[in-house]
Amino acid sequence: MDLKNRSAFHEYAIEDRLTAGMVLKGTEVKSIREGKVSFTDAYCFFNQGELWIKGLHIALYRLGTAANHEAVHDRKLLLTKRELRKWEQKTKEKGYTIVPLCIFFNEKNLAKIEIGLGKGKKLHDKRSTIRDRDVARDLQRYKG
Repeated sequence: MDLKNRSAFHEYAIEDRLTAGMVLKGTEVKSIREGKVSFTDAYCFFNQGELWIKGLHIALYRLGTAANHEAVHDRKLLLTKRELRKWEQKTKEKGYTIVPLCIFFNEKNLAKIEIGLGKGKKLHDKRSTIRDRDVARDLQRYKG
């Protein structure tokens, strides 16, 4: 089960991707398994050489007790130092940002997040993306 951030591909031209681990509480993992995640306004930022995700909404677990998590708070992402340094240099360049693309569980049942290094699209870029997608869909209809 992948929970995808569809608007990220509409708003940004994704140039590079990485898979990162997340520091989560137990109730957050259970909510992710239920698919209760919203990527609206979520983005990644660097703080003291560490990568954090801000604005990711993971709904409260319905069976949670007083130990339930906060729905929106900063969560630490786990990457190697080499990957962190490389992407920190890229984000210092003009126009680059790190956005979450999808959340999934790997073969070891660990929650992972795929993040992308993207550059914001202009309005005409968005229109051409929509046009290309419509043409591909029409071709698929005629072939199938």
